[in-house]
Amino acid sequence: MVELLSKVHLTSHPIYLRIRGHSVYEDENQRTWLHLVMDLEGDLQVRLWQNDIPSGNIALSTSPLTSSTMPSMWTLLFGSQYLDSMGRFWRIVHHVKVDDLEEMVLELIDDS
Repeated sequence: MVELLSKVHLTSHPIYLRIRGHSVYEDENQRTWLHLVMDLEGDLQVRLWQNDIPSGNIALSTSPLTSSTMPSMWTLLFGSQYLDSMGRFWRIVHHVKVDDLEEMVLELIDDS
């Protein structure tokens, strides 16, 4: 028998996400988020999924590549957009929780 997944659309988003280590961000509640950068036909998106990682297992990010391509912080504005530390705006494409996995996709707004 197939088990159905429980999918909930979330409207409460992290207030901020700051870089904590290589490919790891941390929100205001010390929850860690992994990220993956996706370029979809010219649209830059970042997929973030919440995954608790013990702080001792997070390597500090000192890579110049990470700091030049990814912002050090996102701050929530207007309820459905983030402003990053590079002055760019990102819209929330979706923020869902499927069973115990929370996922959020951000898309860079072209004219920012």
